Amino acid sequence: MSSKTIPAREPSHRHGHDYLPGFGHDRLLPLYDLVQRLFGAPEQHRTLVDLAGLDRSRRTLEIGCGTGNLAILAKQLHPTTEMVGVDPDELALARARRKVERGPQVSFDHGYGQDLPYPDATFDRVLSAFMFHHLDADAKRATLREVLRVLTPGGALYLVDFGGRVRAADGLMARLQLRSQRVRDNLDEAIPNLMREAGFTRPAALTSRVGRFGRVTFYEAVREPAAARPSR
Repeated sequence: MSSKTIPAREPSHRHGHDYLPGFGHDRLLPLYDLVQRLFGAPEQHRTLVDLAGLDRSRRTLEIGCGTGNLAILAKQLHPTTEMVGVDPDELALARARRKVERGPQVSFDHGYGQDLPYPDATFDRVLSAFMFHHLDADAKRATLREVLRVLTPGGALYLVDFGGRVRAADGLMARLQLRSQRVRDNLDEAIPNLMREAGFTRPAALTSRVGRFGRVTFYEAVREPAAARPSR
């Protein structure tokens, strides 16, 4: 299924994009959903959807949707939102599309966060779960600029990922996180600072928790609402 109701925008092709499959190799894709459940992703997804307020979202996009679990959950909980997922991994997208052959109605498109294939101001909400730490610093900046572009004025990004105030005392997985350069790039105020740099207003960490794979933090960032017209 494709997002036929959303006009396509040609990717800019300014540069090529690399991507890392969910577990680092295509051969591990069959284990993706199982490991997500063991990791506790369904609970994190539910929290992200609850924070996002999708009852106020006419169109919602998930970037880095993988096999579609978050996008499908969001549609099940909020059937009135038009739900779209985008990911560069065609194998993962094929699995996502099979899951919705008999419903719920979710569209899955091929694309990169750094070069989203949608027109400006298309979505009221954008979701991202455990994708951001796969990106290097330049790709993070480019992705946030693209998210800002496709959000409607007053729309918002809701993101959950490893990071925030990670400390060695949080446990073994936290100590492993601290050894990863890309996770270290998410620490403390790094993500809100990148959101602010991209042009978002009021970027904030909403809540944080220590789970089986270390500390995860939930973020919100808003696109500035359109200026009100002066009354005559």
